[in-house]
Amino acid sequence: MTADDSFGRLDDDDYPAYTMGRAAAMLGTTQGFLRAIGEARLITPLRSEGGHRRYSRYQLRIAARARELVDQGTPVEAACRIVILEDQLEEAQRINAEYRRAAESANPTTAA
Repeated sequence: MTADDSFGRLDDDDYPAYTMGRAAAMLGTTQGFLRAIGEARLITPLRSEGGHRRYSRYQLRIAARARELVDQGTPVEAACRIVILEDQLEEAQRINAEYRRAAESANPTTAA
């Protein structure tokens, strides 16, 4: 991979650009919190060739939402489940809207 390829990937939300230490600092949390939400299977960081955890911007947004819930007093496991359910609901609503648009374009209604 060339330097130009690497710079292009920085705009990719799924590119694992952040180390665990940097991710924890950006979120204002501990590395232990990131490990805990990984153990709860909320996010699965990629591993560098040396075995170090690497996080993407998308994963950091998910982790930030979990942290908000934990800061409000929700246990980590419950916060992770809530975030997973929120994500599933958002995806289901997106798919539903796509089906609705497709159905409307296939059967346009005419005003009388």
